[in-house]
Amino acid sequence: MSHTIMNKTKLIINNNGSIKIEGDFEIVDTNGNAYGLQGRTVVSLCRCGLSANKPFCDGAHKEKFAHEAVAFELPPRKV
Repeated sequence: MSHTIMNKTKLIINNNGSIKIEGDFEIVDTNGNAYGLQGRTVVSLCRCGLSANKPFCDGAHKEKFAHEAVAFELPPRKV
């Protein structure tokens, strides 16, 4: 019996900052064109809108963006 291990991609919502993505992923624009990640398996995406390098975080949020990241349950999906 063989087991297939599925590697999960993890998104970490950072306090007062970015969304960090770890794992095996691809990031594409609205036309489906892939961003050249140069083999990175960890990147951070901007949540504050202040980055000069959007969609990637450049640290511009420091002291200008407040959000305490605390996990919670979403309401049930509507069918």
